[in-house]
Amino acid sequence: MLTLLKDNGPLRVLVTARAVSVVGDALSLVTLMLHVQSVLGKAIAVAALLLVGDFAPALLSPLTGVVGDRFDRRTVMVVCEAAQGVLLAVIALTLPPLPVLLVLVGVRAVIGQIFLPASRAAVPSLVAGEDLARANTALGFGSTGADVIGPLLAAALLTFLDTRGVLLVDAVSFGLSALVLLRLPALVVAPEPGESVLAGARAGLSEIWRNRALRILFLGFCGVVACTAIDDVAVLQLTTEVFGEPDNVAGIVLGAVGAGLLAGYALLARGSARMGVVALLITGFVVSSAGNLFTGLAWGVASAFALQAVRGLGIAAMDVAHSTLIQRLVPAERAGRVFGNFYGGIGVAAAVSYIGGGLLLDAVGPRLTFVLAGGAGVLVAGWVVAAARAGGVEWEPAS
Repeated sequence: MLTLLKDNGPLRVLVTARAVSVVGDALSLVTLMLHVQSVLGKAIAVAALLLVGDFAPALLSPLTGVVGDRFDRRTVMVVCEAAQGVLLAVIALTLPPLPVLLVLVGVRAVIGQIFLPASRAAVPSLVAGEDLARANTALGFGSTGADVIGPLLAAALLTFLDTRGVLLVDAVSFGLSALVLLRLPALVVAPEPGESVLAGARAGLSEIWRNRALRILFLGFCGVVACTAIDDVAVLQLTTEVFGEPDNVAGIVLGAVGAGLLAGYALLARGSARMGVVALLITGFVVSSAGNLFTGLAWGVASAFALQAVRGLGIAAMDVAHSTLIQRLVPAERAGRVFGNFYGGIGVAAAVSYIGGGLLLDAVGPRLTFVLAGGAGVLVAGWVVAAARAGGVEWEPAS
């Protein structure tokens, strides 16, 4: 991975810009959550902030992915980063009431949803086909590391800056990301002639559904997320209510997945080429789900931390494998739409997990929730194994 980054300047630019952008995302999320909590003092207000930031963009995913397929992807990414910086500056300077804040956060989240599929779809234009897995590993490692740093940086900055100051720092970070992205070469793909935006959105959905391999990938990934995304809430209850530990210890256990992700990307940087991408995907499904299942049987904080770190290893494998498969299976002119729909589906699956998992937590408690949710994820992985081995499934690159 390091050799690839050293030798490939454009990929290094993309990884750097993406890491700066993710730090900014985490910085603004933590700061705005604390701001809303301190001003309104209501959990529902914080929940609304998270909902518009995560779930609302998923509803527009068939359209947001079209943008990266119709225009130069470098220009799309630069404009997205600059626009997010402007919106954050507006929020910082006005600190508007909650309804207006939610609208601005929602708009920024939609713009971010345009950026993400464009950035993933750009990777095959920057590296050779045999380097796709290593390139995706580099992107994942940089983004995860930035995601870990973001909340810590927010906590440090808030010791000497107020909410406005931290948000303005965040706005500057998006501006820096846009400037870095200007160093990329033009990333133009030939749009399909005479295709309207709505027709392009339908084509993106159709691409997933009519390609059996993509359909298995999409349903399997979303199924595992729907089964297991409740783990953050379950970890809090397991640590504080079952183990009787304080909130700061719960925060440490929550950080285990991030540690596992970083370790997973580091391992994949050394050995991703040794395992087939489909095998890597299925391994990720099984390991991430089993990590949750066995967390329900954990006897204390140390074992829960270790098992959640194992879950992080699986998520790293899932991330690298799904990105590489989409990049190989989908023609360049439709990759943005497929990635957009994919991330939209994940957002919907996570919302389903939060709602269903929350009800399950209230009904049976965190231990049984972990066991049931993790077991369901393993069953989904088993279905993917059976479906992937069936006749007629083509896992070869698109011609």
